[in-house]
Amino acid sequence: MSHLATNWAIQQRGLKPATKLVLWYLCDRHTTDYGCFPSQLQLAQDAELSRSALNEHLLRLEEASLIRRIIRVDPRTKRQQSTRYLLAFEAEFALEPTPESGHGADETNAEQEGEPSPESGHGPSPDSAHGPCPDLGPSRVRNPDTNSVREPEEEEERAGARPGFEDFFGELLRTVGHDPAVWLPGWWKGESAREHVRGWIDRLGLSEEQIIETAQAWRRDIPEAPDGPKALDRAMAKAADAVARRRADAAKGVQPRIGGKAAKSAKADAPMPSREEILAFYARCVNGDGFFPPNSLSSSIRAELLARGLVTEERLRARGA
Repeated sequence: MSHLATNWAIQQRGLKPATKLVLWYLCDRHTTDYGCFPSQLQLAQDAELSRSALNEHLLRLEEASLIRRIIRVDPRTKRQQSTRYLLAFEAEFALEPTPESGHGADETNAEQEGEPSPESGHGPSPDSAHGPCPDLGPSRVRNPDTNSVREPEEEEERAGARPGFEDFFGELLRTVGHDPAVWLPGWWKGESAREHVRGWIDRLGLSEEQIIETAQAWRRDIPEAPDGPKALDRAMAKAADAVARRRADAAKGVQPRIGGKAAKSAKADAPMPSREEILAFYARCVNGDGFFPPNSLSSSIRAELLARGLVTEERLRARGA
């Protein structure tokens, strides 16, 4: 953190609040000795913005001549590295940007000489002593809903991302009563909300369809849209418990009847879990190390768990319950 940089950011005028906030977080990541190299993922998490919104604010800062982005490529592996952000108060900012990127001097080619290669336009010609630059021919101009500059971390994240997760997340928002195109509470924004929802899949074992069905049932009982995904934790935990019971029945060879009156009869004939079974389930959740939504534990269950000695107050505090 550089106090010089953050003080400079605070003194800037004429910016929208969100744009100034992005500038401040950029300066917060600046160091006097090394400069400013945060990834877009880090900046988006700091400012609690989507990456598309983050890039819009970065573009405004560039248009205001307050920052300049420098694309860096590893000279050995030819892979793109994290972008350097030049701030207007830095001495290097006065240098003219390169025509290839428009974001500033390219540090990987700063010492190279020669005309751009006719094949890609990003480095010296094949006749020069340094050889042609790596193939960077495809345009960096992207749809406004995606990143204008893709960081190396983002490449890895995209490679491991679930196909269609954003469509599912948008459907979930609409199911619980939020329109992402109009307005979202802060708890539903950014990567943290998405990670919380992925926890229902990865740690509770729910499918996307089961999550939507549970959200629909929750919405029928509660008219107001939830402020964030944590409000749905208890409902998701109960749904996961029901799924686990159905799997246990299937393992025992119990075949569920489906359709019309048979389905209702099967539900009515299904044995209800005893109080001891319910308490044992919650005790395993509290004493275990797996995912446990603290608000899934009611006050009566908590009191009975303590009275029976199934859990301790210290463990409840440690689990946030």
